[in-house]
Amino acid sequence: MSFQFRFQKVMDIKENEKEKSLAEYNQSVSDFESVANKLYDSMKQKEILEENTLSRLNEGISVQEMRHYQQFVSNIEKTISHYQKLVMLTRNRMNEQQVKLMQKNIEVKKYEKLKEKQKETFLMDAKANENKVMDDLSIQSFMYRGN
Repeated sequence: MSFQFRFQKVMDIKENEKEKSLAEYNQSVSDFESVANKLYDSMKQKEILEENTLSRLNEGISVQEMRHYQQFVSNIEKTISHYQKLVMLTRNRMNEQQVKLMQKNIEVKKYEKLKEKQKETFLMDAKANENKVMDDLSIQSFMYRGN
């Protein structure tokens, strides 16, 4: 007689949910990293543009060129603002997915612990039954030989 966990199907479903949650979490981390990199690139581009503008100002530039730089900086600032909002949204999504994953992990751990306890009880009962059978055999053998 082998051990059969009573809630094995439920545990399998919970493990599948955990794996799905892990995949969603990994995707949210990837999305966050992608948006954060775009934000960093935009900020770096703005920094380089401002450095170039300062060096060009020292050399002397036309008003038209200065307006062009200001318009470009304005556009980059809008892009940065957009990516900052996206970073906040993706970070929140990532945190939500992390909480969900932790909950799924806890559920699976509960079933694993329950399975472990049931298996331990099963093994103890099996050992007790084996000892009882051995005792019965010993008594029968003693009675058979003794009389």
